[in-house]
Amino acid sequence: MAVVEPLGEDEMEPRLRAEVQFFKGPLGVVPNSVRTMAHRPEIARAFTALNVAVMTCHGAVSPEFKRLLGYVTSFVSGCRYCQAHTILGAERFGAAPERLESVWDFEDSPHFTQAEKAALAFAHAAAEVPNGVTPEIAARLRAHWSDGDIVEIMGVVALFGYLNRWNDSMGSALEDLPVAAAEAHLGATGWSVGKHR
Repeated sequence: MAVVEPLGEDEMEPRLRAEVQFFKGPLGVVPNSVRTMAHRPEIARAFTALNVAVMTCHGAVSPEFKRLLGYVTSFVSGCRYCQAHTILGAERFGAAPERLESVWDFEDSPHFTQAEKAALAFAHAAAEVPNGVTPEIAARLRAHWSDGDIVEIMGVVALFGYLNRWNDSMGSALEDLPVAAAEAHLGATGWSVGKHR
């Protein structure tokens, strides 16, 4: 059960309601997390602006791959809400089913390049508590990605770190589209809706 119920879109201030429509592109829905943040419009507005800045493609890190990085971050932290949202987002940005169904085991998957594996390993280590980024993991990342791309990769990890804490703590209820995507692609991980009903 949610700690705070999300606002309906018609309950949001008009300017914010227009801004959060951005999420319907990558997800098909305005997430309950954002609708909950809307109780304080300045938080929802700042989060939406950060999401746009981080998840837009600026270099070699594609929108599809950013969602897979977000998935690994969320998998490590155990946030089932964000696991479902990132798998849905990656699917909507064209990820092949093989990538969606093996990203949790990326090191052993033939569906990721060495550069992608380096970035996913970095995301995995960066999401651990305590932080698991070692000099070796950083060197592996730098061998494949530019400084600007590394900033984008870390931006995704940090963005989902915020969302993982938000959604697990607030008990955000999952919407139907991400539930369907998670059920279709995350069976091997033991994914379930859990507390996000």
